[in-house]
Amino acid sequence: MMKQRPQCIWMTGLSGAGKTTLATLLEQQLDSLGKHVYVLDGDNLRHGLNRDLGFTEADRCENVRRVAEVAKLMVDAGLIVVVSLISPFRKERRFARSLFSQGEFVEVIVDTPMPACERRDVKGLYAKARRGELKYFTGIDSPYEAPEAPEVHLLCDQVSPEEALQQLVSVLKT
Repeated sequence: MMKQRPQCIWMTGLSGAGKTTLATLLEQQLDSLGKHVYVLDGDNLRHGLNRDLGFTEADRCENVRRVAEVAKLMVDAGLIVVVSLISPFRKERRFARSLFSQGEFVEVIVDTPMPACERRDVKGLYAKARRGELKYFTGIDSPYEAPEAPEVHLLCDQVSPEEALQQLVSVLKT
């Protein structure tokens, strides 16, 4: 009915890797093509749906579970959903994938080395985490488990956001 292939495009990576920037660019591109798309961004979700969650391992797992369930509902409604979420643990990303039918879930690693992420960090979160003022920060005192077999692997310290977008769009089937 919407003349598109509903799917969840799940972007994972460190804080500052470029997930939100890329999700916004993808949303704009798909919108310009007449696609029905919605972005679920981790920062925005923490102001509403997930405002009761902290950053412990258990809270991060619940954060991913909630976002995955919402994304599944949106895909069932026919939308293309772009999830921009650190989602640091493989187990939770596997759970998210398990909710979707074959071909509905596209895992994208927005791969940017930590030094580059730290340089991009306008909020100063890495510095706070290194000083011990921010607990459970992914990559500092909480692990990040990179995907083992993502559908898309973007090296975002080597290309511009626009080039990364084109790499991503070239493999999507919308």
